[in-house]
Amino acid sequence: GSRRAAAEEAEAPMRMMPGVVRVVDGIRQRRLGGSDVVVSEVGLGTQRWASADFNAPDEALCHKMLDRAVLGSGVNLVDTAEQYPIPSGLGRPEGATEEVIGRWLAKDRSRRSKLVVATKITGGLNVNAKNIRKDLEGSLRRLQTDYVDVYLTHWSFRISQPQQNWGQSLQYRTDAEPYARQRGQSSFEEVCRTMDQLVREGKIRGWGCCNESPYGATRLVATAKGLGLTPPCAFQNDFSMLNRRCEENGLFEMMSPFNEGVGFMAYNVLAGGFLTGKYLDEPAAVDNANAAAAAARSMTPRGRMDDYSWGRTLYRYRSEAATEATRR
Repeated sequence: GSRRAAAEEAEAPMRMMPGVVRVVDGIRQRRLGGSDVVVSEVGLGTQRWASADFNAPDEALCHKMLDRAVLGSGVNLVDTAEQYPIPSGLGRPEGATEEVIGRWLAKDRSRRSKLVVATKITGGLNVNAKNIRKDLEGSLRRLQTDYVDVYLTHWSFRISQPQQNWGQSLQYRTDAEPYARQRGQSSFEEVCRTMDQLVREGKIRGWGCCNESPYGATRLVATAKGLGLTPPCAFQNDFSMLNRRCEENGLFEMMSPFNEGVGFMAYNVLAGGFLTGKYLDEPAAVDNANAAAAAARSMTPRGRMDDYSWGRTLYRYRSEAATEATRR
């Protein structure tokens, strides 16, 4: 009662902010790009839901988080993918995370209208007209719904393009360009036409791309608009206080409401957990010069920085400058 009243009281001035549609329980909800999809500024990320990771939440806990965030507060966005959970494993196959969300939705069909579901098709050469449709149908079945609010490519369909994830290689693979189309690489036009058709059929409300480069994102917007098709409503990239490349490489300028008007969904906002400060007093296992201490920590990890496979790829978050910024 009192929290709702306070939220309503704060709502009037919030309406003056560009893009803000409403405020629920103190959480702003805004339109995603030029679409009619309205999302909370805070969402639930689900990569590790029901995964084989050491501290992954089980289905019961995942449902409690959905209850608290969606039914008990102003969060309405859940971000998932057909490839989740990561890491997958025995009894925890890819697609299981969507199934967890689907079973929560199935408990009460009125929940569907309260939730904005963003999911993703596996990227690379998997992205083409046939697979976009096929993989979407698989996601719809697992999610137990007949539409997805935002459908994204998980990473670029272009094999020359790195994932744009700060923990991965950012090198543009010029060597892949000559044979990309021979290997079946899709085109900007094919992706735009297929997504537009799915919007027209009511199977998705909007679409976009995750881990896309500034060039790829700009080209997709220009292609869709040039062909009179539904343009992307969102791009999703790695973004945090330590990784602000989207502000520097022109992506945000293109997406601005003063330019192309595309929404942005950030992931990895805690920089692989580094911004929590838990790696400041004791270094990540992969950085620890004391072999015995490193081995012991890897057996009782605080997070992915202590995992040798993940920790090595996330080294940029643990630079001297990043460490100093986190301390401050």
